Amino acid sequence: MSKHLYRRGIVFIFGCVFSFAATAQSGTLKPSVERGKTIYVQRCMVCHQQDGGGVPHLNPPLDGASAVKGKDKNRLIQIILKGMSDRVEIDGEYYSNNMATHADLSDQQIADVLNYIRNAWSNRSPVAVTVAEVKTVRSKTK
Repeated sequence: MSKHLYRRGIVFIFGCVFSFAATAQSGTLKPSVERGKTIYVQRCMVCHQQDGGGVPHLNPPLDGASAVKGKDKNRLIQIILKGMSDRVEIDGEYYSNNMATHADLSDQQIADVLNYIRNAWSNRSPVAVTVAEVKTVRSKTK
């Protein structure tokens, strides 16, 4: 086998593996995002609004917020589990409305709603929040 054919074969194999991994990720993320949208509409939309824009100085926006798009998924899980009563600064704006705890949601529901929020509107976060991550944070939060 010539070096040229060998390289083309390696490139083809890596391309297939990468394509399969991307499809598997989006394939597992999409159903979670769809389930999460239902939860968002039922539990979150009244405060954070249909467009994820929040309410100025009361309820923070979720669309485009660095805290939502960031890598600290555990903080988002904690907020859902424990609620929040602190005045919080997000991207230069302050918000002071209390957020109730939503610890009654299952681990799957929390993962789903966070996957929706992290992929709705202008947000794009291909790294899913997993049920295992929620379970871990929940066990440490009690």
